[in-house]
Amino acid sequence: MEIIITVILTIYAFFAAYLTFGWIKIPFFRIQANPMSFHETSCVLSVVIVVRNEAENILALLQDLSAQTLTKDLFEVIIVNDHSTDQTVALVEAYAGQADFRLQLLHLHQNEVEASPKKAGIHKAIQAAQGTYVVTTDGDCRVLPGWLQVYYTFYQQYAAQLVSGAVTFAPANHLFAQVQVVEFASLIGSGAASLQLGNPNMCNGANLSYSKAAFEAVGGFAGTEHLASGDDEFLMHKIAQKYPQGIYFVKHPQSIVSTRPVPTLNKFFHQRKRWASKWSFYKDYKVKMLAFFIFLCNFGLLFAFLAYLFGGYSANAFLTQISIKCIVEFIFLSLVLNYLKKRKFIWWIPIVQAIYPLYVVFFGLLAQHKGAYDWKGRKLS
Repeated sequence: MEIIITVILTIYAFFAAYLTFGWIKIPFFRIQANPMSFHETSCVLSVVIVVRNEAENILALLQDLSAQTLTKDLFEVIIVNDHSTDQTVALVEAYAGQADFRLQLLHLHQNEVEASPKKAGIHKAIQAAQGTYVVTTDGDCRVLPGWLQVYYTFYQQYAAQLVSGAVTFAPANHLFAQVQVVEFASLIGSGAASLQLGNPNMCNGANLSYSKAAFEAVGGFAGTEHLASGDDEFLMHKIAQKYPQGIYFVKHPQSIVSTRPVPTLNKFFHQRKRWASKWSFYKDYKVKMLAFFIFLCNFGLLFAFLAYLFGGYSANAFLTQISIKCIVEFIFLSLVLNYLKKRKFIWWIPIVQAIYPLYVVFFGLLAQHKGAYDWKGRKLS
């Protein structure tokens, strides 16, 4: 068993090194002074935000959108209210009266919601959108002043059908939040590197853009409406299948979106359960095989640790296996955290590496159970 686990983890180390190569290979996007390829007076970007009970956060996001460096005529903002029970709607309506950009508020009706309110809301917004490209984020996110400028110029310089951007957590003032920053950086970095290497598997709807034409060409969310999660990744897989050369990750400091870390373990559990619920529904066999391989690696290391504790495993073998896995991971995560301007959290990587095998095994097994989870006061499955 020691040899088998060592071989598996060695393969994993080569895979992690390959991801590191993919991350480094992503070019830093530089905004060039090219002639405008769009009509300056027309709406190009439609920012879509589906919200439910975001009264604490929505004004900050709207102010961020007002501070965008992109000419206000070139984008619109469409907020879709998903049955909020707090002051979200009142705050958006009040802000609309003073907004210096086009702001539209739509409402989801009960007959429009199936298993996924998020997908229903995005679909409704796209039907009303005037822009050529859709940009999605969430109501609890913060965006930098150049966020839309980056997307606008990226579409000018590349024949892109879908562009994924980075997401991180802020503020991170306590240990639990800082651990989340590092763990989430691994997901963002892995998704970006895999995309660059021609095998897109992960992205995040809090910072995602795609052409309206591509969305319509692949049938939008058709085929996944019964899944509450996956408004981002399943759509990316469909667009990547139709436009394999049109999928990009944008690496630019102003393109990074931040959101608040999950405050409690209970909410963290339900968030990750929601994310894990879509794993078994991936149609791309390569994505399924990768998910299983990651699970196998972490299960093997967890098994080795338990076997070592109970005296049936060589200490040298266990330490070798930890080193094989962790050294390359540390290099990869350090590069991603540096890009995210989270360099001070690099030294939390070993803590995440110690927790991660248990985390992956637990949620990997939990994903096989199709139970409901809580999301903003509502049961979804």
